[in-house]
Amino acid sequence: MFHDSPPTGRRAIRLWWKADPPPEESFMIHGPCFTQMTLLIKNVQVVGSDQKLPAKLDVFVSGDKITALGRFPGKTADKIIDGQGAYLSAGFIDLHTESDHYLSLFSNPSQVDFLKQGITTIIGGLCGASLAPLIYGSLESLEEWTDTREINVDWHSVQEFLRLMDKKPLGVNFGTLIGHSTIRGALIGKPPRTLTKNELNVFGETLKRALGEGGFGLSTGLGYAQTKDTPYAELKALTTIVKNLGGIYSTHLRNDSDNLLDSIEETIKLTKETGIKTIVSHLIPTENHEVAYEKTLENINSLDEKTDLHFSVYPSNTRILKLYTFLPGWAQKDNLKVMNLSLEDEWLRSKILKDLPEVKPSDFLVAQAPGNDSLVGYTLTEIKKLYSLKSYKESLLKLMISTKLQATIYYQNINRDLIKKALKSNRSLVVSNAASIAPNNRIKILKPDRAVSAFPKFLSLVEEENILDLETAVKKITSTPAEILGLIGRGAVKEGYFADLVGFRDNRVNFVVVNGQVAIEDGEYTGLRLGKILRHKT
Repeated sequence: MFHDSPPTGRRAIRLWWKADPPPEESFMIHGPCFTQMTLLIKNVQVVGSDQKLPAKLDVFVSGDKITALGRFPGKTADKIIDGQGAYLSAGFIDLHTESDHYLSLFSNPSQVDFLKQGITTIIGGLCGASLAPLIYGSLESLEEWTDTREINVDWHSVQEFLRLMDKKPLGVNFGTLIGHSTIRGALIGKPPRTLTKNELNVFGETLKRALGEGGFGLSTGLGYAQTKDTPYAELKALTTIVKNLGGIYSTHLRNDSDNLLDSIEETIKLTKETGIKTIVSHLIPTENHEVAYEKTLENINSLDEKTDLHFSVYPSNTRILKLYTFLPGWAQKDNLKVMNLSLEDEWLRSKILKDLPEVKPSDFLVAQAPGNDSLVGYTLTEIKKLYSLKSYKESLLKLMISTKLQATIYYQNINRDLIKKALKSNRSLVVSNAASIAPNNRIKILKPDRAVSAFPKFLSLVEEENILDLETAVKKITSTPAEILGLIGRGAVKEGYFADLVGFRDNRVNFVVVNGQVAIEDGEYTGLRLGKILRHKT
């Protein structure tokens, strides 16, 4: 446990928790107490399994585990579902979600948008930002995503955070990576700079502790202003620690457009030198960078088997971007406060206006606009007309000023054909890269398609365009991510495995079982929150 009183100054940073390790039980998978009940799923086709099984069979569940596979005519159970020949697979695993970034784990614990897609397990802590560890009890690293004042932060360590979540049932299973920016920001504050040797040592010890308490690995957000200049040596030192403790590394590349090839080569080099399991986050082909993207795919697909590198993709043509990412590169620095100060300076503002990128106005849609909620749903064309502005660059600048750079934008600039090509790769993974957000009367927000339909869209591509066979496709969203994470007893339909199950037909999810009980039935949410908090075992 942490001591009650943290240090008061960043210059005196030190390890301020007791040296005793967490109890053994903290490494196990926890969740709410379950009533021992039985469930019989009849007449289904199991897919995504390496077992030799009949074309049609029944699945018997007792408590939270699968206990039998076969044909059970006349067998009874507390709950019976007739699959009517539907496909049955393990619950889908989403390795890149943002429900922690937007704090919807607290405001929308059902996570129903994920459940309705067949997702039973989500992972947070991506792109360098996680909800723990919080050395100073601050969620400062999440400020660009949401208003962190909305919740009471009463934890510091990963252990404390996960124990808190144990007591707050979610609709899905949840695990977290450890955010590089979260720890780094607490250590050195602002503006960003190179860590001293002592600070790097403290970072390493903090990371070891966080992984020992259940974190699945380390994530970086190297494309963001506060960490884009992180030295390679720092990344290598930290990922070596993670590798030695059996964790994974997930990275938002330094640059996914103009310098994509250099960025991916850096990540490949790091993966080879440390031997770590790596996931490149949301590797998406944007317009005008197709040649570099195809070359990147070639480089990844040609890697030898010893290089354990995957990349995630969402089957959508829409990116979700924070408004500040449209600033010219030289103006994206330090943090939102500094960037907004630049907009307030008349000379800098005129220079920013001149250097703003050319965007497709009709493909630019405001999804969230803190401080100017009426603009949600507007395109750049409509904003230009609303304010009688002369150019689209002026419209973009107006939006930046009126929302203090905190607007969220949906921007349609993804090459659909290359997405399909990426999904065919045996190193690609399917993710939503989104949050499950409940309707809010105070805040108007549009839900992106990938938040509600990423996995069904993937299955549609499989069926309608034959990008993969169904068995391979299902493994890509079940057993493969389970293996990457090291999840024991999840990711497959097997006796003794946890009963996370999805029944689907014609790319529509019919029913979802989470830890042995029905969360979605006939496509509708049952109201049960049966997810467990998952912890990595070092």
